[in-house]
Amino acid sequence: MIRRARQLVGLGLMLGACRGEARQSPQASGSDDLARLVDSLRGPVEQATGLRFIAPPRSAMRSREQVRAYLIGKLDEELPPKRLKGLETAYRLFGLLPDTLQLRPLLLDLYTEQVAGFYDPDSAMLFGVEGADRAQLRLVLAHELIHALQGQHLPLDSILDARENNDRLAAAQAILEGQATLASLEVLAPGQDVAQNPQFWELYREQVRQQQSSMPVFRRAPLVLREALIFPYLQGAEFMHWWAAEGRDSLPYGARMPVSTEQILHPDRYARGDAPVALGFAPDSGVVYEDVLGENEIRVILAVLAGSDEVQTVMPIGWDGDRYRLYRTPDGEALVWYVVWDDERSGERFLRSAAGLRNTSRREYRAALEQVRVGERPATRFVLAPAAWERWESLPQLAQ
Repeated sequence: MIRRARQLVGLGLMLGACRGEARQSPQASGSDDLARLVDSLRGPVEQATGLRFIAPPRSAMRSREQVRAYLIGKLDEELPPKRLKGLETAYRLFGLLPDTLQLRPLLLDLYTEQVAGFYDPDSAMLFGVEGADRAQLRLVLAHELIHALQGQHLPLDSILDARENNDRLAAAQAILEGQATLASLEVLAPGQDVAQNPQFWELYREQVRQQQSSMPVFRRAPLVLREALIFPYLQGAEFMHWWAAEGRDSLPYGARMPVSTEQILHPDRYARGDAPVALGFAPDSGVVYEDVLGENEIRVILAVLAGSDEVQTVMPIGWDGDRYRLYRTPDGEALVWYVVWDDERSGERFLRSAAGLRNTSRREYRAALEQVRVGERPATRFVLAPAAWERWESLPQLAQ
């Protein structure tokens, strides 16, 4: 998913949960007023993060029309038509999106639903949205100023560049958003250590769920999109809380950056260096798109199959790596997906939970879900393709 715009919507949910019930307050005015607001937050942000601004943060106001134009540009940059089409088609075949849903307009509606302000890494500027609630803008800027600090100290573009591995991208984003979420809590409630309260995280989750119901576009979005928007904030903040509680001496950047959503969801896996197996398909023709789902999106599939609107994240599922590939055929796209498991038991448990993948309602399509092996490792292969696809007799394999 697009990383910049995903931040805007997820942040709206997080900050809505922080402030509880919405209150009427004066609207933000012009750029001078915004600059004063940014300057008032600069010291608390530096204190909360332990970092200093190399250069003073710059800021400006933008109209909602300008913000929408910005988001359209970022969407087209990070999800160009070919990638957007591939992702949309793959998610449809996984059962995560209905066939009638057009992803691009929904994403734009999501991203513009409740935007009060944002940080643009390309121009290294903070922007406030004209007409935004001033209290909400202050909440947003407390968070976005931390991204501005990150941008001055870290190579954000390389950190967030995980081509054809959406799971690794989600893990990296969770670290950046997790740090910003925890630090902004300290900015907004200095000295209270709210994140140290054992009841805080459960209350926080409940408030986020309540906040969802107040956002019409978000409320009607498919579960996979809602989960993608929230994951970096909730799970990222919990991971960073664990990191701090462990007394670690630096932030998890560079070689310490988590490389999977499994590591974010289950910090003990991160602590013992449980990295996913790198998987790749053999070179082939007719390839439209390929990527990695990762543990969190697999959990979304399981929730959808179970008819649940909540993603369960407590126990690891035994994921050890996955990769899917989308093929073009004369009768429609074909999906081939391999998942490698920690052990046989994990693979068998998944087969039982995901048995519904075998039941396709697509006309002239055939589905297959079965146990296989990738080298010496237990694995699962899922194929959903036109029944007439000639590759059914010789299915695409992973390169060894």
